[in-house]
Amino acid sequence: MSFQAYLDNIQAKTGKGPSDFRRLADEKGFMSGGKLRTDIKAGQVTAWLKEEYELGHGHAMAIVALLKGTKKEGDA
Repeated sequence: MSFQAYLDNIQAKTGKGPSDFRRLADEKGFMSGGKLRTDIKAGQVTAWLKEEYELGHGHAMAIVALLKGTKKEGDA
């Protein structure tokens, strides 16, 4: 599955897109300078996404990659 397909599936399930998750992560204090803070562990973010949005581990990790900036919309 491509990275974009993960994002599309997440949006279909939650009604939220990448910009929404960036904003929500920023509101939770996970972001700094537009990227995930270096002291925030992936496990913290995945726990939040699993609990609040019922995402599976792979989909939650896709959001982590998006927040870190290692992947972006449109990536294969």
